[in-house]
Amino acid sequence: MGGYFPAMVTLNRIYTKTGDKGETALGDGTRLPKYSLRIAAYGTVDETNSTLGLARLHTQGDMDAMLARIQNDLFDLGADLCVPEDGRRGEGALRIVEAQVTRLEQEIDAMNAELAPLKSFILPGGSAASAHLHVARAISRRAERLIVELASHEKVSPAACKYINRLSDHLFVAARFANAKGAGDVLWTPGANR
Repeated sequence: MGGYFPAMVTLNRIYTKTGDKGETALGDGTRLPKYSLRIAAYGTVDETNSTLGLARLHTQGDMDAMLARIQNDLFDLGADLCVPEDGRRGEGALRIVEAQVTRLEQEIDAMNAELAPLKSFILPGGSAASAHLHVARAISRRAERLIVELASHEKVSPAACKYINRLSDHLFVAARFANAKGAGDVLWTPGANR
């Protein structure tokens, strides 16, 4: 993988007061209102990442290692989104790459191979890990909607769009896998409470 990789960030001051008037800086120094679509998109990626941190309190082994890799990828995705491709420092900026998408697909296929086919929609829940993974899945879908909307107005890396789309699929399968490989899934019964 070529490209520019910035040094690790050093944060000596947590508050800078530069956002007190409702603006924030992108990775290239451009200032935007905090409500802008780009800020909402990578903020929701961060929200997904935070929820995965909660899920990881209930995972171990291979599942925990997968989620740790995804958390790192989500920081890559945030870095990708906070430096516009056609902006001042767009060239050489850290971007999501196809290999990250492919890895998600391979992990989905490996987990799914061990799951019984679904015969009903499932309700979020079961184990604590599964419940948190379903919340992360729902948040990642919101992040995807924001990223797709952003891509309709500005240039966004196609790999970034693929990654966030594949991530929600991954988290759905991972949530089932965390429910004793689907044995602990909570099935939806249509009209059960009429």
